[in-house]
Amino acid sequence: MNATLLRLLAFALAGAAQAASIAWPWSGHPLWWLQLLSLAGLVWLLEGLRLDAAPKPWRRGFGLGWAFATAWLCGNFWWLFISMHTYGGMAAPLAALAVLALAAALGLYYAVACSVFVGWGPRHWLCRAVSFSALWTVAELIRGYWFTGFPWGAGGYAHVEGPLAMLAPLVGVYGIVAIAALAAAMMAQCLRLDYRGKGSWLAPAGVVLMLGGLGTLGVTDVTAGAAKAPPPPLQIALLQGNIPQDEKFIPGGGIATALDWYGMQLRDASASLVVTPETALPLLPSQLPPGYLPAIASRYGSGSQAAIVGLPMGDGRGYTNTVLGFKVGQAEPYRYDKHHLVPFGEFVPGMFRWFTDMLSIPLGDFARGGLAQPSFEWLGQRIAPNICYEDLFGEEIGANFRDEALAPTILLNVSNIAWFGDSVAIDEHLAISRMRALEFQRPMVRATNTGTTAVIDHHGVVTQSLPRLTRGVLVATVEGRNGITPYAAWVSRFGLVPLWLAAMLVIAITVLPGVLRRRPLRGPSR
Repeated sequence: MNATLLRLLAFALAGAAQAASIAWPWSGHPLWWLQLLSLAGLVWLLEGLRLDAAPKPWRRGFGLGWAFATAWLCGNFWWLFISMHTYGGMAAPLAALAVLALAAALGLYYAVACSVFVGWGPRHWLCRAVSFSALWTVAELIRGYWFTGFPWGAGGYAHVEGPLAMLAPLVGVYGIVAIAALAAAMMAQCLRLDYRGKGSWLAPAGVVLMLGGLGTLGVTDVTAGAAKAPPPPLQIALLQGNIPQDEKFIPGGGIATALDWYGMQLRDASASLVVTPETALPLLPSQLPPGYLPAIASRYGSGSQAAIVGLPMGDGRGYTNTVLGFKVGQAEPYRYDKHHLVPFGEFVPGMFRWFTDMLSIPLGDFARGGLAQPSFEWLGQRIAPNICYEDLFGEEIGANFRDEALAPTILLNVSNIAWFGDSVAIDEHLAISRMRALEFQRPMVRATNTGTTAVIDHHGVVTQSLPRLTRGVLVATVEGRNGITPYAAWVSRFGLVPLWLAAMLVIAITVLPGVLRRRPLRGPSR
């Protein structure tokens, strides 16, 4: 095996380690230290390209950085293969090729970042570390924003546990991405310098001490306005129906099972609030058995209980992925319509109809709900729903925190991850919800079809959960919270613009001079 193939393999293995750090395949837990090591390995390998005598190192940086990113992203969402092949009927080779093509397309952002870093980064090792952090952060931001965004498995999610978790309510997941990239690059730079006999172990030692210090401090409460008396605890019943995806839309099969089981649980529940998963009722209201939905409205239209029920809706605006809230004293049910739709699942991007025609999956062009829809208010709590992978977009959840008086006290995610089988997608999605709980210092409760149905406290810790792929009810007492974190304060007003501006400013200062020089930087760092 020649040196080029060995180097390609090294980059791909580092990318696979980055994927495993989000949710270790054998336990489902995030490994923050592995995320740092894999990214440090990437920087160390990239520096080797710059120090080699080969011409145009930026080209090799692009190709090998692309290999890292493609391996990482394939490892992050390989389970899309399950939805396309097992449930969508697509031939296995085509489904595998589709996953690879998506990973390779998204990996281009990181390939460009690596290319620029190798070819035009500054000479001083610390400046190079800072420039890598900025370039990597911009690549992550682009993946989370362009073409509606698909930031699943961003590196920051590995840090819902570990020393950097305490920074989530200050800078959010992308801020953690930047800090982790800086720490990894500093370690790699100094190791590379020592390898050449010119550097010092002082910087990596400083990084270790910094991480150790943050880990000792742990996650602390940083919400402003939290002195206001919190609302009384709320008892919530979270339903997990475990309806197999290949039966979910079959009349007399999954449909009948879902209507019977969820109907019984909604009828007999004793908790103050009962929550079903996304599309727990897999029919439009007009397709439900006569009296089914009115019976739920009547059941919760009096007394001291409320329910939030997931189902599709259809009216003059088109179809929507919706949750309805039922409680006493309302003329019409509360309604939340999903805002951030899933490409190819809930809407078909232009020029890709040919692709969805290859799938035997019930797809449709759903209408979007508005941003920052009102919370469901019940017993002093303001409960803000999000559906499926909407909890992946913290900046959109943050829009609900513009007015502290109306800010949610509890976050709620309802999902159906059965599309992806018994895969690491369940664990990765749980890590995403944990990060949102950390950023806003709010409890996040999750009602899912197959898992993980759980209660997450305001420090991002899972306090109760149901086993995956089982049918059951999780009853828990949840304490809502008031106050606004620093992250919620700035992201609710400006979105992610401050991070974009900061990263671009760093790139302009550290990288732009090299680009204007038009000649790639060669030789060792100073």
